[in-house]
Amino acid sequence: MAKVGIMGAGSWGTAISWLLTNNGHEVTVWSIDAREVEMLDQEREHKTKLPGVRLQDTIRFTNVIDQAIQGRDFVVLAVPSPFTRSTAQKMRPYVSDRQILVNVAKGIEETTLMTLSEQIEEEIPQADVAVLSGPSHAEEVGKGLPTTCVVGARTRKTAEYLQKAFMSEVFRVYTSPDIRGIELGGSLKNVIALAAGIADGLGYGDNTKAALITRGIAEIARLGVRMGGKIETFTGLTGIGDLIVTCASVHSRNRRAGYLIGQGRTMQEAMDEVKMVVEGVYSAKAAKRLALQYQVSMPIVEQVNAVLFEGKSAAEAVKELMLRDRKDEHGALPWDNEVSDTK
Repeated sequence: MAKVGIMGAGSWGTAISWLLTNNGHEVTVWSIDAREVEMLDQEREHKTKLPGVRLQDTIRFTNVIDQAIQGRDFVVLAVPSPFTRSTAQKMRPYVSDRQILVNVAKGIEETTLMTLSEQIEEEIPQADVAVLSGPSHAEEVGKGLPTTCVVGARTRKTAEYLQKAFMSEVFRVYTSPDIRGIELGGSLKNVIALAAGIADGLGYGDNTKAALITRGIAEIARLGVRMGGKIETFTGLTGIGDLIVTCASVHSRNRRAGYLIGQGRTMQEAMDEVKMVVEGVYSAKAAKRLALQYQVSMPIVEQVNAVLFEGKSAAEAVKELMLRDRKDEHGALPWDNEVSDTK
């Protein structure tokens, strides 16, 4: 049994508290909101963010930050990505040397283009930072539906320790050394999911969705490999796996926001209606800047940015994607019978 702290009592933090408690661990959940702490302590259910998931009586809730950090075998960071750095800054005085911190949020910082683990390592240099990611909607994890994720860490020892802590008969965990690839896959897929939702809102069909998923993973992998991620990661759980579930699921806040935009809502109106942080909106500008910095073609990302921030209509963005210059699907594949015209 491990003593675990969880930073953040949103849907994912709440689901993880249920999972780890069910695995026999002692769990303390921190929230910055004292009213949320009181509600969870009394109701044993997050009625707005994870309704229907009954939380065990042994879970402790607090708004005193050190109570979820000091003496914990590992700490899970489950705050929305825009608040990762500020939360890490609050945590730093209480984190011990080589204490394991596991980030489960997904995003890229717009101003610095840093992944979330890089932000945490910058703010808490004494920590052993790991990540957990994959196709894992909180609504299903909290109901005990079979789910599979991957944990990335600097060392095999840390990865296997966390694998054992999280793994259960309903939550299978793989390990990987590719932290960067895991985080890029998990972050960039949210931008593609916005595009998939926009297509749904416009009334397009399954053919469109399949095209966006397939060409979306091509964009993600191009950038991810250029930035040092491994191609195997983008063909795995935190690449194509996470992209499929986020583009298709009714639980996906990114797809939902895109759907509303496709129906004519503004970006802000869509975010207000979803009522949770739509992390793809925050990652979209960063993804476009990274594509320019690393000289990688990302046409879907470009069009999502145009719709979100430049006032382009969703229908016009799809039209431009369809009418781009003709290309080979995989430019590196040779034509065996091609005759050279060098006469």
